[in-house]
Amino acid sequence: MNAVDTNVLIYSRDPRDPQKQSAANALLASLTDGVLLWQVACDYIAASRKLERFGYDVEQAMADVADMRTAWETPLPTWKIIDRAEQLLKKYSLSFWDALLVAACLEAGVTRLYTEDFDDSVRAEGLEVINPFAAP
Repeated sequence: MNAVDTNVLIYSRDPRDPQKQSAANALLASLTDGVLLWQVACDYIAASRKLERFGYDVEQAMADVADMRTAWETPLPTWKIIDRAEQLLKKYSLSFWDALLVAACLEAGVTRLYTEDFDDSVRAEGLEVINPFAAP
């Protein structure tokens, strides 16, 4: 199973970096077994506000989330995720939000997380972190 972080979703709509926008859109189109994590959906809607000056608004972000919800599984958060995030905080050098994202991935059975925000230090937990914008 695959999941994407908020930054990938934002780049798919952000015209300021055409290369990243193209890479994000290609990735999103290729993922058939995706998981839309609750916190990513919420963060995407909030972060989309920075794209308003480019003609992208919250209503469009809400529509995008609705489309992703029909295409991908959307597991709801549980207290187990916070408990697991606490363990990950102690074990790895992650921010709380990154630990929460990793914990949500692990609880949902995600094996690949696409993000540019952190390294693959959590591979030991069974999660591969892939930067879709890194040069091959």
